[in-house]
Amino acid sequence: MKHTRLATAAVMTAALAACGTTSTPQPQTPAQAKAEPVTITVHTFGGGENFGYDKAVEAWNAAHPGIQVKYQNLTDRFEDVYLPQLLQRLQAGSGAADVVAIDEGAMGLMAARPQFFADLGQYGMQNRKADFPAAKWEAGVNADGKLFALGTDIGGMTMCYRKDLFKKAGLPTAREDVGKLWPDWNAFLETGRKFEAAKTGAKFMDGPNTIYNVILSQEAPKNGNVAYFDKGNQLVIESNPAIKTSFDWVQTFSKAGMTAKLQAWSPAWDKAIKGGGFATMGCPSWMLGVIEGKAGEGNRGNWDVAAVPGGSGNWGGSWLALPKQSKHPKEAAEVLNYLTGKDGHVMAFEEAGAFPSSLPAQQDAKVTGLKNAYFNDAPTGQIFSASVKDLLPMFLGEKHAQVKTAVEKVIEGMDQGAVPYEEAWARFVAAGVKAAG
Repeated sequence: MKHTRLATAAVMTAALAACGTTSTPQPQTPAQAKAEPVTITVHTFGGGENFGYDKAVEAWNAAHPGIQVKYQNLTDRFEDVYLPQLLQRLQAGSGAADVVAIDEGAMGLMAARPQFFADLGQYGMQNRKADFPAAKWEAGVNADGKLFALGTDIGGMTMCYRKDLFKKAGLPTAREDVGKLWPDWNAFLETGRKFEAAKTGAKFMDGPNTIYNVILSQEAPKNGNVAYFDKGNQLVIESNPAIKTSFDWVQTFSKAGMTAKLQAWSPAWDKAIKGGGFATMGCPSWMLGVIEGKAGEGNRGNWDVAAVPGGSGNWGGSWLALPKQSKHPKEAAEVLNYLTGKDGHVMAFEEAGAFPSSLPAQQDAKVTGLKNAYFNDAPTGQIFSASVKDLLPMFLGEKHAQVKTAVEKVIEGMDQGAVPYEEAWARFVAAGVKAAG
């Protein structure tokens, strides 16, 4: 789901020998050993409020003195920072956290590598199948038929917009009226032209990455629920109409001069979110936490949430897994079970807008009735509950993340002028083929 400083921690122990003595450390008594808490590390990724686990971890630690969770969000760049590092640690057999987060784009990759992850069924979690939509549950089952991951959030889709910039451009600002401006992408294009003509000093949209992923999330269900790979894991980047349609829309917006030519998750993108450099951005539920974290308190009330053109879509969503290398798998499983349970999902939505994939959490009044104060009290619980009601997440192949990263670099180059428009599609396809190997 990203340029932030990697946060790492090293836990060091040292045996102190008294200088000039022959005394030796005394072994702990059973009571003393029992008093030492087990520390379970949890690693996630994402910008802004990311997974929204601060309150959930605080509640766990207060109630479980014997099992203390150390939670770290490592980076907001998943595909090219977090994922390569996680793979390296899994392959080395050390260095991975006790519980690790995995974005949807890498679930095919991880499911094909059962040697790295514990079977959650050994800890009773096979009994939680009814808690999740079928697609979310099945994505957490690996090539050996074992449950290796449980779902956290699910994307849903809206369009975030800057009320202050819309007002400056002479456009409606109330979220219901804004949604009516763009029932489809053609209407969105026309709204963008009106915005650009008003010369507010800002661009209509951020850049190519976000809008591309939003449209792809809508087109994939119309074309067999697949993106870069078909369900036989064969590359279909050139033949899948969902890919070409999404690419064509991005090229149209770029040619019309509507983008701020920003690379998502870059420092310049962060600065523009805060400084009002653009007026709209596709917003799956987790993006609200990103915007709030990057825009800061000074922009409270400037951002709002409206319906997305086309009415739905699902971009993103993650899972938690337990690496086999964990030295405390039983305790780690308890933490994973808690964070993916109803209470963990509800607290994550309250904190970061990460809409639950947990069905019991989706039905909780704390979720359905939640309003987001930062976004002008937008009824986000109601909005996202409606947006995920009939979603069927797209199939993502084993090398989805690698292909996604490669082709989006071509889109960025096209938008920024480094790749000629007439050559962009051929280069896009070639980059995908190369990344798929």
